[in-house]
Amino acid sequence: MKIFSGFPAGKLQVTPLPNLFFSELMPAIDDLAELKVTLHIFWRSAHSKTPYVRASDLRADRTLIQSLAASNAAPDQALTRALARAVERGTLLQWRTADDEWYFLNTERGRRAYEKIGQEAPLRTPIPEPATVSTRPNIFALYEQNIGLITPLLADELKEAEREFPSEWIAQAIQLAVEHNKRSWRYVRGILERWKREGRGAKKKSWYGEEYAKLVKR
Repeated sequence: MKIFSGFPAGKLQVTPLPNLFFSELMPAIDDLAELKVTLHIFWRSAHSKTPYVRASDLRADRTLIQSLAASNAAPDQALTRALARAVERGTLLQWRTADDEWYFLNTERGRRAYEKIGQEAPLRTPIPEPATVSTRPNIFALYEQNIGLITPLLADELKEAEREFPSEWIAQAIQLAVEHNKRSWRYVRGILERWKREGRGAKKKSWYGEEYAKLVKR
């Protein structure tokens, strides 16, 4: 085992990661090579002017290849498998050309670049986007953008709500919570439960009246 001597004192360069990486993506990744490659691409993307990374660049990256050497498979095979899993999961978008493969993070910046390259390079053969790519933000993104940080316990509750309620209900309930300055999951859940009991077509006052205000003590 190589011993790490620790981070030196002074100002260090950092690589930002979305909170959703820790609350939703990382718990779902069950392959070490996929996790290493995903983190490596986040790092390259954060410190590169280009919104993509090519497979040939990754195979030539000594740091990445050395980190994959610990896997059961050969590093090149581990890289190929990790990229395929990340594409299937929806973390990466893949564009294949005659001589290489281009990978884009499934972020706003990455999606814009992916769409643009399709318009500017019609001779390239695209790989269809995974089913998870959507213009509609998922419940985790909606919550973090409008309410606040997602804890592991709250992540479980959000997943349960996704199974129980239509996505458009959740989006509208979050919007109502923001409009009435009741930024909490308890308030959002209260709206959803009321709609479930009485129907979403109930009068507006029953969506977010005093009954819901009592759910949250500020």
